[in-house]
Amino acid sequence: MFDHDTCCTLVPYFEVQPDQLAAFQALGPRFVERTRSEPGCRHYAFSYSGHTAHCREGYDDADAVLAHLKNVGDLLGEALKIARIVRLEVHAPAAELDKLRAPMASLNPQFFELAEGGIRRAGQG
Repeated sequence: MFDHDTCCTLVPYFEVQPDQLAAFQALGPRFVERTRSEPGCRHYAFSYSGHTAHCREGYDDADAVLAHLKNVGDLLGEALKIARIVRLEVHAPAAELDKLRAPMASLNPQFFELAEGGIRRAGQG
């Protein structure tokens, strides 16, 4: 069975200050633990390549993204003291993107509108 797709994916890349990589990596489990309680989060994890960190994030819809950003706002503030976002993509259907454009503007994301015809299975992120 297929559902109407409202899935939102965030694709942030952080450039971590060279002497702060261990401190940034220590924030990862704190982000994950805080996010674990969010019912609208489908997947969330960090990965690293040298001093570049990526957070793989998927949410049910724009409301879940906004709830997440509120939930981890203080941790993101800590992270941005030792790293900078070098790229942030937001992938979602047009109606969900419209809900995110203004609230996420300060993070300077690039918005990608989901093309029609994809597959979204019920209950999967």
